Amino acid sequence: METRFFNRELSWLEFNNRVLTQALRKDLPLLERLQFLSIVSSNFDEFFQVRVASVKRTLFSNPEFQDPSGLTPRMQLSAISARAHQIVKQQQECLSKDVLPELAKKGFVYVNHDVYSPLQKEYLQNLFRTNIFPLLTPLRTSEENFPHIKNLSLYAAFLLEPIAGIKNQNIPDELSGLSEKNKIAFVEIPSILPSVYWLPAGTSKDRQFTLISDIITECGTQLFPGLEVTESLIFKVARDADFAVDEDAGNNFIHAMEDVLIQRKKSFPVQMTCSDGSEFLQKYLTEKLELHSDDIYKVERFVNPGLFMDLRNVEEIENLSFEKWEHFYPADLPEDEPLWEAIKLHDRILHVPYQCYDPVVKMISDAAEDDKVLAIKMTLYRTGHDSPIIKALENAAQRGKQVIVLVELKARFDEERNIAWANELEQAGVTVIYGLKNLKVHAKILMVIRKESDAIRRYVHLSTGNYNPKTAKLYSDLSLFTENPLIANDATAFFNLVSGYSTIQKMDYLGMAPVTIKSRLLDMIDREIERSTKENPGLIIAKMNSLTHEEIIEALYKASQAGVKVLLNIRGICMLVPGIKGLSENIQVVSIVDRYLEHSRIFYFQNGGASELYCSSADWMSRNLDRRIELMFPILDPDCFADVKSILDTYFEDNTNAQILTSNGSWIPVEKNKKDETVQAQEILYKKYKKQDENKSRNATVQFEVRRK
Repeated sequence: METRFFNRELSWLEFNNRVLTQALRKDLPLLERLQFLSIVSSNFDEFFQVRVASVKRTLFSNPEFQDPSGLTPRMQLSAISARAHQIVKQQQECLSKDVLPELAKKGFVYVNHDVYSPLQKEYLQNLFRTNIFPLLTPLRTSEENFPHIKNLSLYAAFLLEPIAGIKNQNIPDELSGLSEKNKIAFVEIPSILPSVYWLPAGTSKDRQFTLISDIITECGTQLFPGLEVTESLIFKVARDADFAVDEDAGNNFIHAMEDVLIQRKKSFPVQMTCSDGSEFLQKYLTEKLELHSDDIYKVERFVNPGLFMDLRNVEEIENLSFEKWEHFYPADLPEDEPLWEAIKLHDRILHVPYQCYDPVVKMISDAAEDDKVLAIKMTLYRTGHDSPIIKALENAAQRGKQVIVLVELKARFDEERNIAWANELEQAGVTVIYGLKNLKVHAKILMVIRKESDAIRRYVHLSTGNYNPKTAKLYSDLSLFTENPLIANDATAFFNLVSGYSTIQKMDYLGMAPVTIKSRLLDMIDREIERSTKENPGLIIAKMNSLTHEEIIEALYKASQAGVKVLLNIRGICMLVPGIKGLSENIQVVSIVDRYLEHSRIFYFQNGGASELYCSSADWMSRNLDRRIELMFPILDPDCFADVKSILDTYFEDNTNAQILTSNGSWIPVEKNKKDETVQAQEILYKKYKKQDENKSRNATVQFEVRRK
């Protein structure tokens, strides 16, 4: 029986393995390799909290359920554990046996607590007493009392025994804990403390450093006077974060959302990562946390490789990072005057992070200050900390403009921040809408309504990524500035729909999930089949983060069988199985992991020569197309069309970071012949915008000498 779908969770694990592959590359700078190792861990944290927790819930509620790949929950958990353990083992070996030794050759030497010199021990004991000890709170355990272990916090566990002959007669055994046979205590390692500490190196010319977890392991005896530490362990627990808010909470929706945040902190443990320090403590924690042996990820030393990222703050180590890439201001947009006239001339494309995010912030800031602007309407999903966009919206409201903002409180792991932003906006006079019942609003849209001499004009911004200036420096996204009335009409209908009582209104140009995006995609795939011939086969090119929607996948299989060529660039999960004869032999799937996180969604349909191109906030996943408010927008301007199509094509030319998905689920690097020119998609795009910026600067400085009589 042929496999029509890969398992979603196992496909995600292969994505994290592609991230690890970058860390394994010896041609990359050491700090970047450390960064990729850290990303592997942070990716796992979310994966266990959300996806593995969800599978465990299904195991409890419906153990015989089979996913599209035919796996039951128990089979999934077993396969997940086996593959995840392989990846973690390889990650740890890369860190301890490759990256850290190479870092030492560059003069930056990591020293673990087992090999501190006498000078370093004395230095750290004093440092611990003055700078670390006051912030630590030891937590005792007993048969009746097991402390709550916070989600994803780093802890040190200590096995203690009394020092012979020492006992404070003024403290009863029950309070001292000496009545317990095995005395175990935990200490949370506060995230507020620095992760990396520099050590006196004695006569060595190297710069030597250690981690906060090493210091607490070494100096932990200071926390327990009269007791001796016999064994210790560093550990971290991931808890279930797969919670849904009560959609029937009505006016108490914010309180219901706050309840979800509280539940997440106290939810059931899903997975534990621990150092290879104490079998006794590991067994104790496993039992108390009610975890299975498959849930325990034992590492030699580095429970949280992300601690090493504090090294990025050291100036002398900067040459061990990627060459710095600038974020260029778009050559076709004005910097010193409002954007309105430029947008009226024709549509504009913004491609971050190669181009800077300033034009988006500028559009909102200019609108706030512009007396001709009557209203600003937008959606906010993840805004980031200390956002200039929030400040601009508050300024606009305080200046008497109508400001309508839809804040999605259900943005996972950003709920608390979004609640704070929503309250702040309301206090400034902004009308805040808290999403829609049972649907997460993931669309990215901004509309500025301006009264001009000839008419009321609407300026629209649509994006594949969030309104977040900080992630716009790290995530690759596309957005469109337009004053096209056809798009503006649909944008107006969209805001009316999400802000008030409105029946589904027809949108001629914008697709909106869960109403029309899926049906439009299926129609365009069918149209490609109908217009495909042997002489001129159809062509579908799509770039996205994940592909899991079974109906869309089946439609792509049908297209492949009809001779349509399908090129997919999928950063993360892909449940589609390519390269199966009679099913998907005309489908190719590639993936790129590079210095920027690929986040844009671009869809191209050849359409018998009348090609169409779209960008979207939505991946081809069930949650995006069936359970979220999303937008898909066409690229209508010819220059913008050519630009976005060129960007899309570039991703399929990469032979440096691209990997190809095989029919057995493995990913292999794109083959490059010795004669082939090296192509790195992100580098090509960077050079493109760098050249545009240089041409802009050159044109701006050209002076013409006028001949005079």
